[in-house]
Amino acid sequence: MATRLSQRRGLCQLQITVPQTAEEAGSALLQARFAQWPASFCKPGSDQADLSVFLPADQHPTRPQLAHLTAELSALLRLDRRERRPQIRLIRLADRDWKHSWKRHFKPIEMGRRLLLRPSWSRQRAKPGQAVVVLDPGLSFGTGQHPTTSFCLRELVRARRRDHAQSFLDIGCGSGILAIAAAKLGYAPVRAFDHDPESVRVSSANARRNRVQERIRFREADLCKLPARSREAYDVVCANLLADVLIQEAPRILRRVKRPGLLVIAGILRAEFQRVNHFYRSRGLRILRTRVEGEWQSGAYRFPA
Repeated sequence: MATRLSQRRGLCQLQITVPQTAEEAGSALLQARFAQWPASFCKPGSDQADLSVFLPADQHPTRPQLAHLTAELSALLRLDRRERRPQIRLIRLADRDWKHSWKRHFKPIEMGRRLLLRPSWSRQRAKPGQAVVVLDPGLSFGTGQHPTTSFCLRELVRARRRDHAQSFLDIGCGSGILAIAAAKLGYAPVRAFDHDPESVRVSSANARRNRVQERIRFREADLCKLPARSREAYDVVCANLLADVLIQEAPRILRRVKRPGLLVIAGILRAEFQRVNHFYRSRGLRILRTRVEGEWQSGAYRFPA
């Protein structure tokens, strides 16, 4: 265990490093232990993910708690069939570190000439005709850095036709980044939901910050409990979900896609993609594009006209 103990005063950053295949399980472990979903950072070209929670002085973990967390991580890595030793870092942050520690990681991202995503501290200016989404890293997924989010954003840009009205649905909104980007690109109506009330709250706050709150409707909903049939269907639907959920809830997802609409599925481990791809193609969809990045693979599908 690589651990650097802080003094028990001030804010500290507890960071664990896990394979990207164990990112969700590691995040769930930290949430269960510290009651907050970690911020996640994946370096381009790396198969590792750094997961961080930020803890005030009265929540700094003790040595026995760190030892217990190490044991849990070791068990997690064995389940992931990895033999790497757990990496845990506990770092005391000065006030200026808290304000600026993430700035070196989160840089502006351009999705072609149509969309710019930037953190609030960036001074990069948009090009003519380029929509801008301002989003800082927080406790929910989605800053555009992750390969699955990036694929969805690129498909949103690719699919947008300036001379057509197009609707958009985001299943599992996380930080709200896809819905906000869709509104900025001119999709309407824009709808998004998530089973996690905190994600809905964060998404709504991010939409207000980007001044598109009147153009998006966020709501708390569980895909598994939605009506099997839907009176509303959308031109573009993004579902950034686990492979098993994408398969089990395919009828609910597909009934919310217009014919011939675009369905973008992401959040899929590369080893599981062929199973998901075969399932959706067997339902009549045609795969348009797929992208592999690190441990992740995503796909864009369309119903035949």
